Amino acid sequence: MAVANVSTHGASAHDHHDDHEHSDNFITKYIFSTDHKMIGKQFLVTGIVWALIGGFLSILFRLQLGFPDMDMTFLKPILGGWIDESGALDTNFYLALVTMHGTIMVFFVLTAGLSGTFSNYLIPLQIGARDMASGFMNMLSYWLFFIAGILMFISLFIETGPAGGGWVIYPPLSALEQAIPGSGLGMTLWLVAMVFFIASQLMGGINYISTVINLRTKGMSFSRLPLTIWSFFLTAIIGLLSFPVLFSAALLLVFDRSFGTSFYLSDIYIGGEALPNTGGSAVLFQHLFWFLGHPEVYIVLLPALGITSEVIATNSRKPIFGYKAMILSMLGITVLSFVVWAHHMFVSGMNPFLGSIFMFLTLIIAVPSAVKVFNYLTTLWRGNLIFTPAMLFSIGLVSFFISGGLTGIFLGNSAVDIQLHDTYFVVAHFHLVMGSASFFGLMAGIYHWFPKMFGRMMDAKLGYIHFWLTFVGVYMVFFPMHYIGIAGFPRRYYSWTNFNFADMYTDLNMFVSVAAIITFGAQFIFLFNFFYSMYKGRKASLNPWRSNTLEWTTPLEPGHGNWPGEIPTVYRWPYDYSKPGAKEDFIPQTVPLSSTPESNLPHEAEQVKLEREIMAEEGSDILVANESKES
Repeated sequence: MAVANVSTHGASAHDHHDDHEHSDNFITKYIFSTDHKMIGKQFLVTGIVWALIGGFLSILFRLQLGFPDMDMTFLKPILGGWIDESGALDTNFYLALVTMHGTIMVFFVLTAGLSGTFSNYLIPLQIGARDMASGFMNMLSYWLFFIAGILMFISLFIETGPAGGGWVIYPPLSALEQAIPGSGLGMTLWLVAMVFFIASQLMGGINYISTVINLRTKGMSFSRLPLTIWSFFLTAIIGLLSFPVLFSAALLLVFDRSFGTSFYLSDIYIGGEALPNTGGSAVLFQHLFWFLGHPEVYIVLLPALGITSEVIATNSRKPIFGYKAMILSMLGITVLSFVVWAHHMFVSGMNPFLGSIFMFLTLIIAVPSAVKVFNYLTTLWRGNLIFTPAMLFSIGLVSFFISGGLTGIFLGNSAVDIQLHDTYFVVAHFHLVMGSASFFGLMAGIYHWFPKMFGRMMDAKLGYIHFWLTFVGVYMVFFPMHYIGIAGFPRRYYSWTNFNFADMYTDLNMFVSVAAIITFGAQFIFLFNFFYSMYKGRKASLNPWRSNTLEWTTPLEPGHGNWPGEIPTVYRWPYDYSKPGAKEDFIPQTVPLSSTPESNLPHEAEQVKLEREIMAEEGSDILVANESKES
């Protein structure tokens, strides 16, 4: 693996940083912290809370779908008036449950909870920086996310109910308050919450990009960045370019709702009475929404794929296969994610010729995704595999990425998609390839970096139980949905009892609901393991996974500034595992090539020469020690 010339970015930019611990009080250390590690933990814990709320909402509507005739009076203390006198779930509230579940899981858990946690926590540690480019902006990004969460949570308790137009909030349903109860105040709060959320993501994205470009330590060239950093970096670029489009879509929707404009409304009749709105187009909203909506898939997926790359390489004890190909595939995904949005709109009445172009682009984006899968499998092939919980969750991600990606080929074909659109086949597809895969990436990251975050180890046996129950449960939930989707069952329907052909799938639908409840219950094993291990877990060693990246060179519980002395210099790429001739099966990035002559490859000789010149210029003690050792 050829490496680029040694870079000098970032080290001097932070040399002025105070190495001693800041005299923080509780408020400045745990609440209004500017330390990237604490902010990452804040995103993580907040994301876990939202995952529980979003998961609980899904259980409520799965109860309705799996047992449509069940008496739900036992939920009245929780749901109040949303359970009617007959004990049935209110139909409007059902739509609100589906809407809020999608919103919470896509934005608050898999975007902020995943990317917010690991981009914040790992970027400075893995590139060799004291902190983010702007600690204050970083803190502000979390608190804007927190405010967005508070507003979204409040909307759950509005008398007319939370937003009920689906997580995609298509107008005219979302633009007319008189359409359904869920288009009233709950929808307004949804829109305001999303404005705060988008501002949070933009602030975070600017910080991540600036930090990676400007604050890399000496020797940390782009060709030596871990694939985790590449994924966070490209994810931030996607978010920075696409989230403003969602902001504009939401802003125009607010104008239509509150100021009498007609961006999305035209020729609307309610109760036989014509509304004055003319000239608008509901399809315009779809274009704006999906211009964010499809890049959002990769905003969610790329960080999980980057985490998987690191975990699989570390626990296979092998260099990641095709490092440059992995980077190029992520670059390809980044570019192509912006030009495939209209495959969500094949049934919107678009010109069939235009649909064929988007179909072609959709199938093309499968190529870089297939490259990543191939590289994961070849890294695993004949490796010395260590099945930690993080490794199992990473392999589970690869499994979902394959199975869910294959169904994407069906949906990418416009002729097939017209039949399958808005059926449970689509639900099964994106829950596997986007939802479950990204969730497994989140779990892999938590299990892998928990020792660095909290200085303790999570219980491995509980991790194994958590993995197998969740892995099997996810397939039990979403695999049957493909069949009922092909049978024509539409998504977002309150009840299937009115369909003549539904009876034959009643048991299968009940099976899905039971599997969903068991899978949700399995997450409480993780919750116990997480919070118990945080305080009572076995004390971690400095580098428990024998990994190469820079974060494992910091103290067990690093303070604000990460390294107590100078930031280490980087001399090699991060995947020197099981190198022929090496004394250990891993060589950290901070070990000079001149210190490992027994394992250096022929093309690294020139790099050693350059390394010696830089050491000589700096009067490095390492060079003196190495020369005396050789003599």
